[in-house]
Amino acid sequence: MATNGQGPAPLELQIVVGSTRPGRASDLFVPWLVDRAERHGRFAVRLLDLRDWDLPMFAEPTESLVAGAFTTPTVARWNETLATGDAYLFVFPEYNHSVPGVLKNAVDHALGPRVRNKPAGFVGYSGGPIGGARAVEHMVGITVEREMAPLRNAVLLGQVGRGFDAEGLPVDPMTDHALAILLDDLAWWGEALRRARAEGELPPPRQRPVQSPPGPLVRAPQASTGGGAQAGG
Repeated sequence: MATNGQGPAPLELQIVVGSTRPGRASDLFVPWLVDRAERHGRFAVRLLDLRDWDLPMFAEPTESLVAGAFTTPTVARWNETLATGDAYLFVFPEYNHSVPGVLKNAVDHALGPRVRNKPAGFVGYSGGPIGGARAVEHMVGITVEREMAPLRNAVLLGQVGRGFDAEGLPVDPMTDHALAILLDDLAWWGEALRRARAEGELPPPRQRPVQSPPGPLVRAPQASTGGGAQAGG
């Protein structure tokens, strides 16, 4: 494990802003997120705003994926950048009960082992009361497919336009509390998984050889003598 001479090296926390729309609500609170993450004490924070990434719609040929090659320099740079992260905090609105297409496209471009076995946290937001909860549920499934470790505790910002004051601070103190919990979780899991990756990772499922079945059951099932629970009961 890398250290700075006094303890573990900071975890690189990549905050991915998953909306590119003009006037997006995340501009109201991303400075607060970055401030709290930087002051947490365990992170070197890197902000990745998808506005700054001209990623094409995902269309990588299978042969390129197998070879670990990329069709554009931007996609290659995106993957090189993601590879340095130890933990990820995805920030996104809810569109039609799901995540923005631009964010899904960016995650689709995160190829191979670059984000594998690393924690993912979520900040969802919406103009209504749901706070992006349904989009967060979708991101859980998306990140699982990338073999990441999505965290249970998320920050949900409902009625986001009224949720922050003129100084960019949350109106409800529990919002700060929710973010503190999420950052603590990202730090714990980030450190645990960094240590585990350093000790050795299992290969991805498609790279594991098919093994022969181990044979008959060690203990053969016994016939029921009656009066017990029925099979499947």
